[in-house]
Amino acid sequence: MASMREIKGRITSTKKTKQITKAMQMVSAAKLNRAQQNAQAFQPYTEKIREVVASIASSSTEVSHPMLEERPVKKTGYVVITSDRGLAGGYNASLVRSLLKTISERHKSPDEYGIIVIGRIGRDLFKKRNLPIIQEITGLADQPDFNDIKNLARTTVEMFADEVFDELYIWYNHFISALTQEVTESKLLPLTNITEDTTTTEYEYEPSEQAILERLLPQYAESLIYGALLDAKASEFGARMTAMSAATDNATALIDDLTLVITERVKQRLHKKLQKSSAGQPLSNRTG
Repeated sequence: MASMREIKGRITSTKKTKQITKAMQMVSAAKLNRAQQNAQAFQPYTEKIREVVASIASSSTEVSHPMLEERPVKKTGYVVITSDRGLAGGYNASLVRSLLKTISERHKSPDEYGIIVIGRIGRDLFKKRNLPIIQEITGLADQPDFNDIKNLARTTVEMFADEVFDELYIWYNHFISALTQEVTESKLLPLTNITEDTTTTEYEYEPSEQAILERLLPQYAESLIYGALLDAKASEFGARMTAMSAATDNATALIDDLTLVITERVKQRLHKKLQKSSAGQPLSNRTG
């Protein structure tokens, strides 16, 4: 049984931990708010490029581009977005677990796929399992701009164009709410479903539809990677805020329980003292 001093020490250390988790919760909440704003602000840009590309691809049979066409798949690329830091509940674990399950179902050999990983947690987990990492980037800002991943995004798209990969998927945690993040796999390339988008907007293209398509398609694919990163950042901060909130609540409950233990022990000591005091009094004094 722990001594009173040990229990009081645990209360003190738990209070310090609670201060830390509460501060991290508040910081994550502020970062979440900004990350949501960034993701929402970028979305119209991606949607407009998609609209223009879809308009060209669906209205003309004379334009073509490798990024719009399926080819026999010899090798698959996976762009995987994780975080650099932990303390975010199951944010990274659930994503990596789902990805590993998918890879084991789709591929018989590491030669059949490669991983482009964003985030230290994912990189370390994949290296530990000797998975084929083709590219990696760590240490991104909490609120990254496109320049932070421009080289990775461009190189990834070029690897598809150069037929290093015949298809590309992007894996990330999609933000639903601070309490809920959804592991998401999205087809990045080829963009075989882009012509399914219909629009009534008519455009005039200069110098030509083909020239515009060749310029916009790589930009659009790169913007999908950046958009997923912004979405994943919001999910990360939501998961961390929720995890720190739960840790704060657990610390509060532990402090209450330990305080109750001390209170009960103090009561027991007082009760024993009263019993001893009462037992030591002469009978005449006790009966009045």
